Amino acid sequence: MPSHRSWASEAIRIIEADFNRSADTHLIPLSLPAYPGIDIYLKDESSHPTGSLKHRLARSLFLYAIANGWLRQGSTVIEASSGSTAISEAHFARLLGLPFVAVMPASTSPEKIAAIELQGGRCHLVDDPAAIRVESARLAQACGGHFMDQFTYAERATDWRANNNIAESIFQQMALEPHPEPTWIVASAGTGGTTATLGRYVRYRRHATRIACVDPDHSVFFAHYASGDADLRLNGGSRIEGIGRPCVEASFMPQVIDTMFKVPDPLSLAAMRWLSQRLGRRVGGSTGCNFVGVLALAHEMQQQGELGSIVTLLCDAGERYRHSYYDDAWLAAHGLALDDASRAIAATAEAAGALPVLQRHTR
Repeated sequence: MPSHRSWASEAIRIIEADFNRSADTHLIPLSLPAYPGIDIYLKDESSHPTGSLKHRLARSLFLYAIANGWLRQGSTVIEASSGSTAISEAHFARLLGLPFVAVMPASTSPEKIAAIELQGGRCHLVDDPAAIRVESARLAQACGGHFMDQFTYAERATDWRANNNIAESIFQQMALEPHPEPTWIVASAGTGGTTATLGRYVRYRRHATRIACVDPDHSVFFAHYASGDADLRLNGGSRIEGIGRPCVEASFMPQVIDTMFKVPDPLSLAAMRWLSQRLGRRVGGSTGCNFVGVLALAHEMQQQGELGSIVTLLCDAGERYRHSYYDDAWLAAHGLALDDASRAIAATAEAAGALPVLQRHTR
């Protein structure tokens, strides 16, 4: 067997062994007494070895790159990432003894930068979030490395039919619940790979479950979903790390999403803080954004007299955002006032009050 084939075989064994050592993530029921007969669940992706939903994606990207012959012994792995994907990819690069460079916005939280460096990776900071893809490709070419390019390959690197993807895991864990087939699964989009996997899986398995996607401020996904315009561009990036993009990414598949909400950042962060208090541990901003979508749909189901279940994702732990989303001085410096949003989230979660009207588009 040629040496590169031998290395690839051993690399895949190492990654599969890492998977074999890891248990599946928990599905946590969240009681909201204001919504009797509507059961809420959080798929806790923070319990992965690298602490976020992106662990699944990183594993799939590495296997995809190795199987395609793109990643070889000694290759420098380069990724464009705001943090969580980079942390997870740095973990797998370390397992394989490969150098890793994360190209990321200069605004990325210091906790995420430290986590990447702890895994042995190096951080290359870029002032313009929209430039991280171009800079990643330039670095890969300069050093003869491999640019993973999560925003292109996320939807195709994951086997959406089965192979313990997140959708299959959710439905297996829901099997003994009162409403085992969720009425809705709510997720946000960074690459778009998760909503692509969820949307394809429910169609392939002929589930009636609908997929709702939530999009934060300073992101084009909602506008693209509503208009079909693939050329949309923004100058700045999302303030909710890990989700939202300034351009339409190749992995975002609007055709498999049933409805989308545009969620203002203050609501996302207020929901993050409310949920953290309820769970007794901190969650991240993307989880808060997801939870706003859950509340909107739970309120709608209640108004329509509908019973059922809603599943969403707890994407990562909030300890990564101690110096940003959980810091009142940071919020003030970024013009994020949460008082009104916090009252609205509490009223909706605790007393079934109506949320402020969200932009919504349904296909």
